[in-house]
Amino acid sequence: MPKNVNHDERREEVVDAARRIILRDGLEAATTRAIAREAGYSNGVLAHYFADKDDILLSALRSSHRRIVHRLRRKLAGRTGLAALRELLLDNLPLDEERAAETGLEMGFWSRSLSSPALLAVQRQEAAELRHLVRSLLGAAASSGEIATGDDLDDVTERLLALVDGLSVHRLLYPDRAGADRLERLLDAELNRLRPGA
Repeated sequence: MPKNVNHDERREEVVDAARRIILRDGLEAATTRAIAREAGYSNGVLAHYFADKDDILLSALRSSHRRIVHRLRRKLAGRTGLAALRELLLDNLPLDEERAAETGLEMGFWSRSLSSPALLAVQRQEAAELRHLVRSLLGAAASSGEIATGDDLDDVTERLLALVDGLSVHRLLYPDRAGADRLERLLDAELNRLRPGA
């Protein structure tokens, strides 16, 4: 009797295998052969569920983003304005092992995205969603009087996102000088500049 296969589960197993390889060995190590071996399947099984390697990588990136969104929902529950904005930005910094792995995975996709329109589209879509959330929280904080700045809030949004990206790169490349405490202090200093009377 043929074995009943849950296609969604099998697809997710392949995506998880790809994610493990990327986190452990880097993006270049995530070949279809390595992914199949890690998942315990043949290359033919991968071809049945995914169009090509980029399709697998795209699914791994989306899976990572879903995990982050799920975690953020818990962290932001009950928070508004500046408190929510701070929590959101801190969660996007590689302050612990889990977030360092996520940041490493994300950065690994940056260069590949420049040569893959599909990956680039996902990167831009996800970045736009994060940007919208940061801008919305800034707007809420400004409306409630938590922040007061003469700067355009769109410019503040870009500055905060650039700060998070830059600090993240420094944390991964230069951990001795960019410790978690320093990153948190630098982010808080930037947010404090937005407060009334700063």
